[in-house]
Amino acid sequence: MLKYLWDPANAITTIGIFFSSLSLFFAILGRLELAVATALWAVLSDHLDGIVAARTKNRHPSVAKMGKSLDGFADILYGAVLPAVIVMQVSHASLVSLPTVTALLIAGTIRLSYFANFGKSCDGCFLGIPLSYDIPLMAVVFLARPLFSDELFVTFTVGIFLVLAGLHVASIRVPSPNLAMYVAISIFALASSATLILSTLN
Repeated sequence: MLKYLWDPANAITTIGIFFSSLSLFFAILGRLELAVATALWAVLSDHLDGIVAARTKNRHPSVAKMGKSLDGFADILYGAVLPAVIVMQVSHASLVSLPTVTALLIAGTIRLSYFANFGKSCDGCFLGIPLSYDIPLMAVVFLARPLFSDELFVTFTVGIFLVLAGLHVASIRVPSPNLAMYVAISIFALASSATLILSTLN
């Protein structure tokens, strides 16, 4: 089964899973800025693997099928599990965070199950907000952390991600990212990752 990882797109997806694993490690250690900074590289990997897959000529159907499943599991890791763990750590595993953590995991699995079976809507839009929005939003939240007291930061983070969990499965249409948006997200991810890493050195 490892032979499928020789495919360039699948290899990039696997690298993204590595970044998710590293992010989870930092999150469990309580190094949350580093966890978010690393998770942004998982987001970049997720964007890049789709572009590479689309441009790979003569890609065997079995390789593409494996890649689709692998990408789905990668999405659930960085798009649902990681945000849930970070929210839990932000609140110091308070029961207050339990509804948000549970909602993120349930919404993530429902969303990806729906997408695996039905794909995008007929107009090419996503139904509900994609999981790929979670970590960039988490980066924004952590970049704004100095503006909040510790107590308010916990309340804000728990609340905003509870709302986001609901939006993942809401009946709203979200346009698929175009090239300009991919470039903008990539620049933001790189800049935010560097800023968060530097903040840990102060």
